[in-house]
Amino acid sequence: MSNKVYITNHQKAVKIPSGLRILIRRSCNAVLEYEKFEGPAEISVTFVDNAAIQELNAQYRGKDMPTDVLSFPLGENGVYDKNEDTGASLLGDIVISMEKAMEQAELYGHALQREVAFLTVHSMLHLLGYDHEAGGLEAVRMREKEEAVLVQLGLPRTVSYTTDEI
Repeated sequence: MSNKVYITNHQKAVKIPSGLRILIRRSCNAVLEYEKFEGPAEISVTFVDNAAIQELNAQYRGKDMPTDVLSFPLGENGVYDKNEDTGASLLGDIVISMEKAMEQAELYGHALQREVAFLTVHSMLHLLGYDHEAGGLEAVRMREKEEAVLVQLGLPRTVSYTTDEI
């Protein structure tokens, strides 16, 4: 059995580009493959607007402001509930603010698709137990994994960390 990615759109602020749902599924599968996740998995991805994500951010993180993506992992320490009908591991929910994704795509000078793929990969790593909040080595490792998966998807970072000037 293959992985299932359930995608719903609960916003009208940003038109969902064609192919974006396929890219999200590819992003989820690429993370699972990169992390050598055993067995089938189920993930829920929901598109919302800034007002909805601000409400969730305030409720669950105590931060009364819109953010780009929220992750709601269902597992702990690599142990996940199973869908009794399919045997798939229930990884959790990803909530993406399409308004914020559009703002950030414009800010960073890349396509909305690349931004949503990044947010999906980032959030998938959270669902698998990675956390960058404390900074340090774990944050660096998470960023490296994000970039490796995005390169695999053909969506490398477009800005360099170094300058060519001497």
